[in-house]
Amino acid sequence: MQQTEEVRDKVVLVGLSSPVLKKEENADEDTMEELSSLVETAGAETVGIVLQNRPSPDPRTFIGEGKVAEVQLYCENVGATMVIFDNDLSPSQQRVLTDLLGVQVLDRCGLILDIFAQRAKTKEGRLQVELAQYQYLLPRLTGMWTHLERQAGTSGKGPIGSKGPGETQLETDRRHIHRKIDKLREDLEEVRRVRGTQRERRRKNEVPVVAIVGYTNAGKSTLLNRLTGAGIPANNRLFDTLDTTSRLLSVSDTLDVVISDTVGFIRKLPHQLVEAFKATLEELEYADLLLHVIDVSNPEWQQQAQVVENLILELGAGELPRIDVFNKADCLPVGEIMPHGEDICAISARTGEGVDRLLEMIDQRLDKGTRRVTIRLPYDKGGLLDMLYREAKVESVDYGETIDVVAVCGPRTLGQVEPFVTQ
Repeated sequence: MQQTEEVRDKVVLVGLSSPVLKKEENADEDTMEELSSLVETAGAETVGIVLQNRPSPDPRTFIGEGKVAEVQLYCENVGATMVIFDNDLSPSQQRVLTDLLGVQVLDRCGLILDIFAQRAKTKEGRLQVELAQYQYLLPRLTGMWTHLERQAGTSGKGPIGSKGPGETQLETDRRHIHRKIDKLREDLEEVRRVRGTQRERRRKNEVPVVAIVGYTNAGKSTLLNRLTGAGIPANNRLFDTLDTTSRLLSVSDTLDVVISDTVGFIRKLPHQLVEAFKATLEELEYADLLLHVIDVSNPEWQQQAQVVENLILELGAGELPRIDVFNKADCLPVGEIMPHGEDICAISARTGEGVDRLLEMIDQRLDKGTRRVTIRLPYDKGGLLDMLYREAKVESVDYGETIDVVAVCGPRTLGQVEPFVTQ
C-alpha cells in the first residue's frame, strides 16, 4: 500500500475567476473542492490550490506571466508533477503552460476524460469514452508535432515544396483520428439500434421505464441496489457508475418496471462527453418516469440539482413526469428543513428509510389501469391463453371445466378478455 502512495501524481490545482467568463466557466472555492475530489477519484493527490481573479484571461497563458512564474515556483516547492486547471484551456494555452511550468498541464475536461477512461467497463462505455477522447485530442495534435514542424522553417505555411515532415505527420494523424471517430460513431449507432429494439420489446410488453438521474455521487447506485439488489459497486467517489444498468423491479403486485441507473452529471461536463454519452442518456427520452436523486446533505444541493435540470432539458426530457428523491435524509444537519411537495420523496437509500413511500409514489404515477383478474376461458377460446402469455403477466393456470387463469393485465389486454373476467 505504501508503494502506491509514492507513485501517485502530486497535483497543483489552478482556477481563474473573471467577469468576462460565463458564471459556470469561472472557478471558485466550491468548484475547486469538487476538482480536488475528481483528482482523488483519478488516483492522484492535491498538494496545493491557486485561485486567481483577473479582469480577463490572458490569451497566451490564461493566468498571466507573473502568475505562471508563481505557480512554477509553488510546484517546485511542493514537488508537484502536474498542474490541473479548473477552467477550459485552449490547445495553445495548454502547450505554452506545459513548456513554462515544466510539468504536465491538464484542464478539467482532460481530467474527467481520464477518469471516464479508467471507469468504463462495458463495450458501449469504452466506445463512448474513446470517441470523446479523440474529439478532445484532435485540436491538440498540433502541439505534439511542433518539434518536426520547425524543420520546415515555415510551420507548413510557406510556398509549395517547403512543407516539412511535421505537417505531413500531422495530416496523417488527423486523417487517422477522423477515420477512428467515424468508425466509433458507426459502432455507437449500432449500440443505439440494439437499445431501440430492446425498448420496442419493452413497449410491446407495456413495461414502463423508470430512469434514475442525478448529480455524481448523489446515491443513485445505492438506491438501485436498495430497490433491486442489483449489486452495483456503490462507493463514495465521483463517477463511480459509467455504464447504464437496467433491472426489472416489481413496484407492487400489479406493476413491474424496468429501472435504469445513468451516469452521474457534473457541472462543467465536457461537451464532448454530453455528445458521446447521448447513447446512454437517450434512455431518458424514452423513460415514463424520472427519479431525480438529490444529495440533500450536500450544502451545494440546489446548484447540483440545477446542473441536472439543465442537462435534462438539453436532452429533451424536460416534459417527463418526475419525482425528486431527496436522498441521505439521515445525514441532514440538525435544524435543516427538508423540502416538501407532492413530487418530493425524502429517503435514505443506505438505511432504506422512505423507500416504501417512494415505491407507492412510483405506483401512483405509473398506474395505467393494470389489474389482477381471474379469467375463465372456455376451451374453444384457448387461443386467448397464448395472447395472455404474450401480453400479460400470467400467475397461474388451472384446467377444469374451464381454463382458469389468474393474470395481471393492462387495459388493452383486459378489453380483449372482458367477457371471461370473473373478478
